[in-house]
Amino acid sequence: MSTAPTAGTAAETATAAVAEAIERHLTVATAESLTAGMVAATLANTPGASGMLQGGVVAYQNTVKAGVLGVSRELLEAVGSVDGDVAAAMAEGARRACAADVGISTTGVAGPDPHDGKAVGTVFIGVATEAGSRWFEYSFSGDRQDIREQACAGALDRLLAAVRGLGYRS
Repeated sequence: MSTAPTAGTAAETATAAVAEAIERHLTVATAESLTAGMVAATLANTPGASGMLQGGVVAYQNTVKAGVLGVSRELLEAVGSVDGDVAAAMAEGARRACAADVGISTTGVAGPDPHDGKAVGTVFIGVATEAGSRWFEYSFSGDRQDIREQACAGALDRLLAAVRGLGYRS
């Protein structure tokens, strides 16, 4: 389990992710629950983002996770929305819905109360590419806004790593 994003601000990481994705001719889509569009907005605040950002889905409710992103209703009923497999499925759904090379997702508990049996600060970030999907678990601290900001920064870190790992597309 990761505990904190790498050094650098979310804006700096977004700038690097946008530049790397454009250089590699890769497109990106987001699926966000607890960050509610913060990842996509941070990317969009970066000059040149239109060259790589396909779009995003704010999937705050399970009905949107299932209906728009294609997350299995059975999975959501079995584990709840705060789960690694749900994060991976959300990233896959974003990638598919927006016809992107990379999908990135966030789901978790920003507080003030636990949710789906998970403690405040529990966050899952999903990453999906043509090669498959995976998820990463984090434990963040602070108030609701702090946790959401840390989740955004973590998602941007994972996005940058994924883009760098994919190499170049023609």
